[in-house]
Amino acid sequence: MPFWTCEQCGAQFPDSREPPSSCPICEDERQFVNWKGQSWVAREELAKRHTLVWHDDLGIPGIGAKPNFAIGQRALLLREPDGCVLWDCVPLVTREAVDYVQSLGGLKAIAVSHPHYYGAIADWSEAFGGVPIYLHNDDRAWITRPHRSIVLWSGESCRLSPDILLVRAGGHFAGGMVLHWRAGAEGRGALLTGDIATVAMDRRSLSFMYSYPNYIPLNAASIHRIADAIEPLAFDRIYGAWWGRNIASDAKAAFSASVRRYITAIS
Repeated sequence: MPFWTCEQCGAQFPDSREPPSSCPICEDERQFVNWKGQSWVAREELAKRHTLVWHDDLGIPGIGAKPNFAIGQRALLLREPDGCVLWDCVPLVTREAVDYVQSLGGLKAIAVSHPHYYGAIADWSEAFGGVPIYLHNDDRAWITRPHRSIVLWSGESCRLSPDILLVRAGGHFAGGMVLHWRAGAEGRGALLTGDIATVAMDRRSLSFMYSYPNYIPLNAASIHRIADAIEPLAFDRIYGAWWGRNIASDAKAAFSASVRRYITAIS
């Protein structure tokens, strides 16, 4: 039986003869159902329509779908001596992409910022022998394909290695998390935010929303919570959720200025 992927958000669902009746992620007010109606694609058909590409994105290897699919995020591979950590995920796995990751040292763990980017996490884990998938327990209700490799962590932080720390920041999901990579940006520190704090098109500032497609802003309390979670972290660079959406330097100052600007704008 096929595994079904929502064509609007890219979430993968358990194998079944017929696709699910609806996608709870798209039915939620933070996302939206495709204007043409809910639609699905089987995993094998998705692999016929799309492939994966990879290239450097400001010093970190990235992987994304081509042509663009669903939300269109790219995943990042943080290389460490004992393997890579995949940050965020894409809705497809290919043999060629697996070989590429193996050439970088293989995959030791997956971590995803929030449910909009869960994609094909189970397939990625299985492709590398069942590596752990770190999701925050506060977002457990949004898991569309349960899997034995999912590690639901609780609390405010979860250390994956001496240099990699997951931090619960909240935002448009209660368990929304960012990743701090102490060794990133040539040792100056990097913060990977997905769109918990999204890099704006000027690539000098960030913004924060409860829903990006439906233009629902976050309230001040949520912004202060994100800021408080990130304030102790040392970093010079921020990586957003899409190719090229990064702040290359002096990113901590840009983050603080963006928080002040946002709070002023909604006050």
